[in-house]
Amino acid sequence: MSTPAAPSRWGPAWARWVGRFMFRVLWSAEVVGKDRVPRTGPVVLAANHVHMLDGPMLIGMAPRPLHILVKKEMFQGVMGLVLRAAGQIETDRSSGRSALNQGLAVLRRGGAVGIFPEGERGAGSVRSARAGAAWLAVNGQAQVVPVAILGTRRPDQGKNALPPLRRRFVIEFGDPIDVTHDDVPRRQVVTEATETIRAAMATLVAQTSERTGLTLGTEQ
Repeated sequence: MSTPAAPSRWGPAWARWVGRFMFRVLWSAEVVGKDRVPRTGPVVLAANHVHMLDGPMLIGMAPRPLHILVKKEMFQGVMGLVLRAAGQIETDRSSGRSALNQGLAVLRRGGAVGIFPEGERGAGSVRSARAGAAWLAVNGQAQVVPVAILGTRRPDQGKNALPPLRRRFVIEFGDPIDVTHDDVPRRQVVTEATETIRAAMATLVAQTSERTGLTLGTEQ
């Protein structure tokens, strides 16, 4: 099978510094467990999703350059130009095969891909998950690192409301998970891996919330 096209590896290199400025200077991000992210080789970072700032924070605080799957609605006007220049991957939530193929190409060259398995912004407790993260991990022979993001949206805050400057955020990276199996049909592996990833994310989010005292948003 031919290798699908991948976004430029150089975009995330500068985008990381923009993200770090935002979440070290404009806001106050606490980073936990970044040493748990494998420094080399293909890896999928699977994060919960409560606010539009989650993606930029994941890019800025991850210990590796990162290509994130971003909904196509964000690729409009100036924002679209910035996202493409940053090497982020446009995805159609109704048919994401092109985005998954680009993510797979990143993994095959040993890179890191970020994804929000919940599919859209919500409470962030990871009650459900789509199969994209598992598909990428299984087909890209990649480890999966669950990620918990808290503080970007509080229970009394809407999905699109910008948090006050210098608000405390927390991003915690969990232990990597190996979901690949050579002796099981691939479709079955993806199905089982989806639940494994979801459960690991939900557990990490709950533990991080309890440790930090930061609560999640609402579904609205």
